[in-house]
Amino acid sequence: MENLVSSWYNVQPLPDNYIFPPDARPGKLDVPLCNNIPVIDMGGAGAEAHDRTSIIQKMLNASEEFGFFQVINHGIPENLLKDTMGVFKEFFELPVEDKASLYSEDPNKNCWLFTSSGNYDWEEAHFWRDILRHSCHPLEQCIQFWPQKPITYR
Repeated sequence: MENLVSSWYNVQPLPDNYIFPPDARPGKLDVPLCNNIPVIDMGGAGAEAHDRTSIIQKMLNASEEFGFFQVINHGIPENLLKDTMGVFKEFFELPVEDKASLYSEDPNKNCWLFTSSGNYDWEEAHFWRDILRHSCHPLEQCIQFWPQKPITYR
């Protein structure tokens, strides 16, 4: 539990084992210069198979060329996105005691909270992240394993 970034990031300085050695940093990647982030318009995704195939191809191309892209017209309401991010923030700001029952190094658990990567004990440098992973489908069978707090998570 003491490894969870969300348990200590605001009360102590960054430990050395969260700083990647210079030769392991992605700073030497050849990233193409551009004025715009690739934008994928999902507005036509439900129309014809050709449109769907075209959108998938655009995503693949943007991923290969830039490593990321922006999605617009995805159909998810802005207030739902905002509320969802709020629940995630609320969960990771919970006291350690409230997250303790979910912390595990066992990737086979139905709901598990871990930090960095699955190889924390063997990593030379750790990623600056905590991860809560659980199944969502089918919801009726999975929701029982989700966190009890915050109540808005469910």
